[in-house]
Amino acid sequence: MSHRQPIRVPDRHQFDTLIDARSPGEFEQDHIPGAINCPVLDNEERARIGTIYKQVSPFEAKRLGAAMVAANLARHLRETFADKPSNWRPLVYCWRGGLRSGSMVTWLRLVGWDAQQLAGGYKAFRGHVISQLEALIPRMQMRVLCGATGSAKTRVLHALQQGGAQVLDLEGYACHKGSLLGNLPGIEQPSQKRFETLIAEQLETFDLSRPVYLEGESAKIGRLGVPLVLVEYMRKAPVIEVRATTGARLSYLLRDYAYLGDDPQALAGKLGWLKELQGSETVGRWQAWAQAGELSPLFEELMLRHYDPHYERSQSSHFTQWASRHVLETDDLSDAGIARLAAQCLALEPAGA
Repeated sequence: MSHRQPIRVPDRHQFDTLIDARSPGEFEQDHIPGAINCPVLDNEERARIGTIYKQVSPFEAKRLGAAMVAANLARHLRETFADKPSNWRPLVYCWRGGLRSGSMVTWLRLVGWDAQQLAGGYKAFRGHVISQLEALIPRMQMRVLCGATGSAKTRVLHALQQGGAQVLDLEGYACHKGSLLGNLPGIEQPSQKRFETLIAEQLETFDLSRPVYLEGESAKIGRLGVPLVLVEYMRKAPVIEVRATTGARLSYLLRDYAYLGDDPQALAGKLGWLKELQGSETVGRWQAWAQAGELSPLFEELMLRHYDPHYERSQSSHFTQWASRHVLETDDLSDAGIARLAAQCLALEPAGA
């Protein structure tokens, strides 16, 4: 066989298919974007081999593991790879670029395909994600969108994106709306590593000479931590504040969080977390409204008593350019009103930017 150069992470786009040979559990935690999962050991097999390795012997683990790998490879050759032409070029990786991807590459090459192994495996990709975050975030021309709860900031971001602007939708990647009641029904948040991979993948597509719009987030979105370098540069960036009237915000929240009325018990349970801050009597009233499905008075009091009092104070302490922010006033958060706000954001940029 001819001498081959090691394939590094930036070379991955030169291949027809990117194959993740790790177990489905590892793949779900995080994987290289665009990869397909063709495990050479499934979750149970991997756990079993690990136990035998520790409790019996490395030799016994390898012997049994080899039999399992061979059976799984046979299945992939019969099924997953059955339609691949002779000139197919796959790139295979596992955790560190070792035995699991090596065994798959060996078999694919025996068939005649020009299969390659990713040097360093997923571990090398993880290092690439971290270095991309560190290298690209400081160079981004961020525009941070702030606004009290119910100001439709996420929807304004989506409208900006539709208008051709570059947008980093952190709450979209985190599968969470960022507030106490922000988890989405029936949707799990991704792992921390997956969250960071999605951010890095988006950053790689940006033209760094153009502005990037994002929401002013706290350091955590649900249980996920926003990368520290992103928090640092977000807090130094220019700010655009959406200042909507109470009425506009309330009607927007009633539309945007309508699904909270589907599970009154869960909503009442979450409100219980606020007892220390708001007192039992207030929270008791809120929980009664939640159980009765009376979202309008509930959201209004949550907004005016819980979210708003902390808003101005926390923004001015978190964002160094808060005093010089651009303020966009509105009494309309309908789709048309949101589109107008996006247009106003874009109009703040100098011509030709």
